[in-house]
Amino acid sequence: MQLSPRQIRGFVLIVLLSSPWLGCQVWIAVSAPDEVWDTMPVCPEYSSNCAHIGGDADYRMEGEYARILNQSAEDVWDALQQYVDDSGAELLFEEKQDSGESYTHFVERTIFWRFPDDVAVHITVIDENTCELELHSQSRIGGVDMGVNPARLEGIYNALTA
Repeated sequence: MQLSPRQIRGFVLIVLLSSPWLGCQVWIAVSAPDEVWDTMPVCPEYSSNCAHIGGDADYRMEGEYARILNQSAEDVWDALQQYVDDSGAELLFEEKQDSGESYTHFVERTIFWRFPDDVAVHITVIDENTCELELHSQSRIGGVDMGVNPARLEGIYNALTA
């Protein structure tokens, strides 16, 4: 089968229009490889591409977020597993101790440009019906996240505390 000149022009146009996106994907793959976090990170001072709930303080989060939840750590863990599955996130590290304490690191990507954002969740058992929650989201590339990380943390917090 031979392509007509019109089909060839259409194909070339599609390639030209998609080349910035394809080039960006190559750049992201080279400049932002996966690095596993096995401990909870903190946001750098004055960062505009990071958000945090819990630990010593909330960072770039408006509103009130309870760190101590009247839910078992197991229920919060199950909700986190469901969130990761539903969001299509890529799990990089997961550790759950016999005590019920857990730490999870996964990657979510922005919709169009597919920029990787690292998310960490730490669940600490207080007693069988209470746990403490700490959340962190940070973009790997760039200095500004356009509000994506605070919005993501709010969504994850709501999913885990529903």
